[in-house]
Amino acid sequence: MDTNQYNDAERAEEQAEACTHDCSTCSANCSSRGANPEDFRVALHELSSVKKVIGVVSGKGGVGKSLVSAMMAVSMQRRGLHSAILDADVTGPSIPNMFGIKGVATADEFGIIPMRTKTGIDVISANVLLEDAGAPIVWRGAMISNLVQQFWSQVIWKDVDYMFVDMPPGTGDVPLTVFQSLPVDGIIIVTSPQELVSMIVGKAVRMAELMNIPIIGLVENMSYLKCPDCGKEIRPFGDSHIDSIAESHGLQVLAKLPINPEFAKVCDAGLVELFEGDYFEPVADAIEKL
Repeated sequence: MDTNQYNDAERAEEQAEACTHDCSTCSANCSSRGANPEDFRVALHELSSVKKVIGVVSGKGGVGKSLVSAMMAVSMQRRGLHSAILDADVTGPSIPNMFGIKGVATADEFGIIPMRTKTGIDVISANVLLEDAGAPIVWRGAMISNLVQQFWSQVIWKDVDYMFVDMPPGTGDVPLTVFQSLPVDGIIIVTSPQELVSMIVGKAVRMAELMNIPIIGLVENMSYLKCPDCGKEIRPFGDSHIDSIAESHGLQVLAKLPINPEFAKVCDAGLVELFEGDYFEPVADAIEKL
């Protein structure tokens, strides 16, 4: 590649990363101009079958988004519905560890075979494509987005009733790619009790509305801590604001999850499928109504 070609490729990648797909605000003559939203969809692998796609998003990191993704897949699997997780958090993948998945995914002449958990949940993640699961993925946004699209188009998802897409926090490249490339049926927004989060939730809600993605509801994690001696609920992060936030956006609060050491215990041990509790049942009910 000569210098001019390299510079052209750099400019094209920079334009792609900066693109909002709102052609009315842009003068660039790119292939996206004049396209309908459906034109950005990536075709599912011809051997795959996925009935419903649910995105799990958060406006900020560290609120338990991957925990909710994992437990929703577990909950639906327990109901006799085949679940799958597409781990779109490429640079911070945690799903394989939570399920105790080790090794590298295989492929044949038809496509990539997802890893399968002990109870039969299909999983694909950047970590199961690396020989060294601890190696960092130091990629630019366009490459990460392309990998997420390949997770949808090149992996063979067999008879999946519910696919949960665990997305990185924020409203950047990957959420935009998922919303435009996959037929998302709805999203769950995960948050925490801090007052600052109201602004963060608002950004996630407005992005979903901008992309015409239905919002199933809100899940508040770390809502309270139950005293093991007296059973009193303690709120280490202060009073919850989730109800007022939900009301202001016309949304439903699906669950308020406690700070429970058992969550960390089973996730660290790769045994998230063994967790017992009914915290996620209201969320599963809302998803099944889709």
